[in-house]
Amino acid sequence: MTKQDRFFKLFLRVIGTAALFAAGAVVMPYSWMDAIHRWLGLGELPSEPIVGYLARSTSAFYALFGGLLWAVSFDLRRHRVVLCYLGGATIVFGAVLFAVDFFEGLPLYWTIGEGPFNVVFGVVILVLACRLKNDRGGYR
Repeated sequence: MTKQDRFFKLFLRVIGTAALFAAGAVVMPYSWMDAIHRWLGLGELPSEPIVGYLARSTSAFYALFGGLLWAVSFDLRRHRVVLCYLGGATIVFGAVLFAVDFFEGLPLYWTIGEGPFNVVFGVVILVLACRLKNDRGGYR
């Protein structure tokens, strides 16, 4: 395994672990979500059922994504096609998040921190996945 492969594996696992922490929000009490919402300067968290549904289902999706990153990190070459897809999709996802955050009027720190981070994350995955060589030293 090359130094670049070790970095890629570590990168996927660090980001995957961070995403897995979102699983806590799936079962988090509403009062805690409201406190975090207020702490972020977003005011009172609306109590309508759709808000809880969206917060919890989005958190569950992030946790699922984190688990997927861990799973593919165990055999980078075998999952190269999936990694290329995840890289490209994450770039698009980051651009969409940036636009949504901007048009929904989220704070600047949120808008700058969420979408662009995902774009950079996607670029790293895509570049490293494209550089993966197969077992014979060539590219697929």
